[in-house]
Amino acid sequence: MLTNDDKQTAVVLVSGGLDSMVVAALAVEAGHRLVALTIDYNQRHRIELEAAARIATHLGAIRHIVLPLDLTRFGGSSLTDTAMNVPKEGVQPGIPSTYVPARNTIFLSLALGLAEATGARAIHIGVNALDYSGYPDCRPEFVAAFETLANLATKAGVEGDSFKVHTPLLHMTKADIAAEAARLGLDAGMSWSCYDPQPGDLHCGRCDSCRLRSKGFEEAGLADPTRYAVPPA
Repeated sequence: MLTNDDKQTAVVLVSGGLDSMVVAALAVEAGHRLVALTIDYNQRHRIELEAAARIATHLGAIRHIVLPLDLTRFGGSSLTDTAMNVPKEGVQPGIPSTYVPARNTIFLSLALGLAEATGARAIHIGVNALDYSGYPDCRPEFVAAFETLANLATKAGVEGDSFKVHTPLLHMTKADIAAEAARLGLDAGMSWSCYDPQPGDLHCGRCDSCRLRSKGFEEAGLADPTRYAVPPA
């Protein structure tokens, strides 16, 4: 039997990045009890796991689950294969090597399993279809298709207790997201975006994620709290 608390619970995928921090804060602002789910997929930017823990604590998560899932066993991405270089030439057309095969499908499936097990019916993820690196699993069509799948593939869904996948950043620019972080009173310096961390816990300043992050703060007219090894171009 679900309680009111269960129904007010949201499972939020918290990677440690700026986007996931803002999404988690928006869920809390909307009145949800926060269950933070972080996937430790053995990514090269593992410092983001520390950021995820800071964010979950700061936002008062009732649970923070860090789930190990070694995607280096699959390979196929410069984020999971250290023999591949993280691209540093700036955002280019096409899908970059930092795409992790089916990552958001995998992560949302895990979030769905957690949501059904805990009684939560809201799942939040910080995908963005405007200022991003061209990943196919950040598009509105993908989100809609996954929500349909969630309600076909679960006991709760087929019994009419449907799930909703919330993507409040889907149509925001990075500037919009930086501004939203400021509105929410978040310290953006708690988050981590860089794909290729440098010694001294510095963002590299050259990967796509660093460039997009810097661009967002600049276009929002906000000071960028990020410590870069090299100032983003």
